[in-house]
Amino acid sequence: MIATAVRHRRTRPRRLAQRRIETRFRTLVSPHQLNTRRGRTIYWIVLVGMVVAFTAIFMFPLYWMVTGALKAPEELDQIPPTLVPQDPSFDAYIEAWNLLDLGLLLKNTAIYAVGAWLFTLAVDVSAAFALSKLRPMFGKLITGMMLATLMIPPMVLMLPLFVTIVDLDLLNSPWAIWLPAAANGFNIFLLKRFFDSIPRELIEAAEMDGASPARILWSIVLPVSRPILGVVSIFTVVAVWKDFLYPLLVLPDTDSMTVSVAINSLSQTMPTNALTAALVIASIPTIVIFLFFQRHIMAGLTAGSLKG
Repeated sequence: MIATAVRHRRTRPRRLAQRRIETRFRTLVSPHQLNTRRGRTIYWIVLVGMVVAFTAIFMFPLYWMVTGALKAPEELDQIPPTLVPQDPSFDAYIEAWNLLDLGLLLKNTAIYAVGAWLFTLAVDVSAAFALSKLRPMFGKLITGMMLATLMIPPMVLMLPLFVTIVDLDLLNSPWAIWLPAAANGFNIFLLKRFFDSIPRELIEAAEMDGASPARILWSIVLPVSRPILGVVSIFTVVAVWKDFLYPLLVLPDTDSMTVSVAINSLSQTMPTNALTAALVIASIPTIVIFLFFQRHIMAGLTAGSLKG
């Protein structure tokens, strides 16, 4: 019995340590199994299979849109559909460009998006800097009221916004797009969270050197805020580019329409493949912007969560 008790005391720490390891790595596959050749093989097969499957699911609509414009109208309406165009042709893209005057529509939409981007940066950056670093009276109350506006559905604000645009005689004017896009509570919140992470010592050192708030914003805050500025820029440009209902109300003139409104207005008189080609052309700018600035999205959204 004494030998059994001694053996039990010796093996008890070992079992406790093993139990701690099992509790720490309580997963479907243990680290020991992953270190074996069979475990690594299964791991990579599952990982590659999941990545390929999800990539195919998300990319298939884009593939279907691009290849649909290469098909003839009869083939595009064929049931069951064909995955690969039998006789691919770019005639639908040329027809859509000439029929819709996509050059003018893309130019209009680009003007609206760039103007909204400039006004958004000017207004939202200033507001976020004031709420974060200048700390005005009732700043927390203002921030709370600003965030409360995010709870209001956009459709509820559509009618009073349209009436305001009509009263100001801004129909068919770029200002009808630029002014409402300038103040965005969500963008101000993102910028404020990022500005809060900038060390206070930098601001105080600049103030001791006699720098004004405008100088501090331009020379200190903006240079270190490129990630979040990239995120806000992407959100603003894409939101204006893809918006449909609001431009439909405030830009009724054909010469001032955005590309999404014009495509919808002429969709009933266009062949199916030409309509699909127009959608592809209208989507290219936003896809290029996303691919070019995608690294800024996660960098900007996560940088504000780190202090110091």
